[in-house]
Amino acid sequence: MANELKAKDKQGIDLSNLPSHVAIIMDGNGRWAKKRGFPRVYGHKKGVENVREIVETCADLGVKVLTLYAFSTENWIRPKSEIAGLMSLLGKYLVSEEKTLNDNNIRLRTIGDTGALPKPQRELLEKTMRSTEKNTGMVLNLALNYGSRQEIIRAFGILVEKGVQRASEQDISSSLYTAGLPDPDLLIRTSGEQRLSNFLLWQMAYGELYITDVLWPDFKPQELYKAIKDFQSRHRRFGGIKAVQT
Repeated sequence: MANELKAKDKQGIDLSNLPSHVAIIMDGNGRWAKKRGFPRVYGHKKGVENVREIVETCADLGVKVLTLYAFSTENWIRPKSEIAGLMSLLGKYLVSEEKTLNDNNIRLRTIGDTGALPKPQRELLEKTMRSTEKNTGMVLNLALNYGSRQEIIRAFGILVEKGVQRASEQDISSSLYTAGLPDPDLLIRTSGEQRLSNFLLWQMAYGELYITDVLWPDFKPQELYKAIKDFQSRHRRFGGIKAVQT
C-alpha cells in the first residue's frame, strides 16, 4: 500500500486482539472548515480525502470490516447546495478509489436506502460494488441514506412478509442491512458529540464507544491507533462477571 504503517506507529497495538468491525461517525467537517474560514463543502472535501488514509490503515492492520457513516436519512434537510456537493464528492470518490480498493483486495458494500440517491451516484456505487465483489480482504461498508430506526422497521417488514410471527434476535439481525457481517466491536465518533445519531442502534448493543474531540479531517492514523489501544485496554464482560472465588 502507498501508506505503509511504520513499526513505531504500531507500538502498543496487539494485532491478535483487533476489533473485527470498526464503525466511524465521521463528524466535524463543517466545523473544521468554519474554523479556517472555508465553506462547509470544503470541509467535506477534506473529510473525503481523509477516508482513503483511514481505510488503508484499517486494512493494513487487519480489521475485517470498516463501516463509515457517510450520509444519514436526516442529512436531506441540509441546504440543497451542500447536499449537491456531498453527492458530487461521493461520485468522485467512487471513481477515484475503485482501483485502490481492488489493488488492496477491499470489497465495497453499502447499507441504507441507496435507491433514493441521485441516479449518477447510484450507478457509480453499483459499478464499484460489482467491481470489488470478489475481493476477499477488508469489507468497506458505506452507510448512505442510512437511518437505524428505518433499518429496524424495514427488517420487521421483511419478517412480516415471510410470515414470521415470533421473531428471534437472529431473525432480526439477518433481516438488517448488515446481515452476514459481525456487529461492531468499536464505534468511533469524532468531533466530541456524545450520541449515536440513529447509527447502528441494534448492532451496537455491546459495542464499545470511543469519542474524541478531534474533527474528522484531522483524524489521522495516529488517532485511530489511540482508539484501538483504548479498546484493547477495556475488559469486555458482555453483561456478565466472573464468579467470585471463595
